[in-house]
Amino acid sequence: MSRLIRKRLPAALLALAMLSPAAATAASPPVPRLLSRLALGGPGGWDYLAFDAPSRRLFVSRGDRVLVIDVDAGKQIGTIAGTAGVHGIALADDLQRGFVSDGRSDSVTVFDLASLQTVATITGTGRNPDAILYDSASHHVLTFNGRSTSASVIDPAKNTVVGSIALPGKPEFAVADGAGHVYVNIEDKSELVQLDSLHGKLLQTWPLTPCASPSGLALDHPHHRLFSVCDNRTMAVLDARDGHHVADVPIGDGPDGVVFDAAEAMIYSANGESGTLTAVHEDDPDHYRVTATIPTQVSARTLTLDPKLHRLYLSAAQLGATRQANGRRTIEPDSFAVLTVGRP
Repeated sequence: MSRLIRKRLPAALLALAMLSPAAATAASPPVPRLLSRLALGGPGGWDYLAFDAPSRRLFVSRGDRVLVIDVDAGKQIGTIAGTAGVHGIALADDLQRGFVSDGRSDSVTVFDLASLQTVATITGTGRNPDAILYDSASHHVLTFNGRSTSASVIDPAKNTVVGSIALPGKPEFAVADGAGHVYVNIEDKSELVQLDSLHGKLLQTWPLTPCASPSGLALDHPHHRLFSVCDNRTMAVLDARDGHHVADVPIGDGPDGVVFDAAEAMIYSANGESGTLTAVHEDDPDHYRVTATIPTQVSARTLTLDPKLHRLYLSAAQLGATRQANGRRTIEPDSFAVLTVGRP
């Protein structure tokens, strides 16, 4: 080794040692954590949440109403009433309309996104409309009807049901790719189906085994990857083009919601029975790894994403020791809250 190299080597090693912590920090950002609880109280159960990025409003299903939250102010600013058995909320910013699936009345409530006033009630969906979405490719709203094993197609220009698609089993959550395809988990068959939203028909049915009882569903559109979270502590990853099985990732107990943060290549599963979020990094479209298990609260099983601040919002409440007639644990009075998870 030359004298010049011997002189420069210690300095180079020192510089490398000084740079390594910064590089490590850049490669591994801080793990998200529970930041706050917004106490909302009131009676009733809950299901899905939806986040409207343009208005920075959070829509929270709550029994027979939808609560509207200004996330930046950290307060409730409105209520959409008359949504008996509400499950989901679909937002169509290009129409300035929101759509709520009213499970108990087999109908959809239509509201104005700016004023939050109800403008129509659409009847004639299948029985117990659960998941709901607005498909930008067809400009239709679709409800996924748990007791009818079908999807109802709604024309929002006419506020009427214009079609129905038979499904092979009980549908759970659904996602659209914006290019004419809608994907739906079939809970009781452990399957995932692909629909043609432009022509209103079923295209493909794909098995999700070993996934059992799939619920939440998310999509990485650029990489054609679907993420189904399942009751047996498994997230199944499928190729959205041909349905082939890509990977299985371990998650927590009792998931009901999953989101994909495209900017950070992160998938988050809300595990209601574990009271955790499983954070999964997409290293590339074929490889996934769990990066953190984030404590939330038992019962926090559904979630939505604020893509600007990379924050997650979850509904939760304190559960009692006794059980209701349907087997679910009772809810402690006035304990309902929205949790915010993110980086400080």
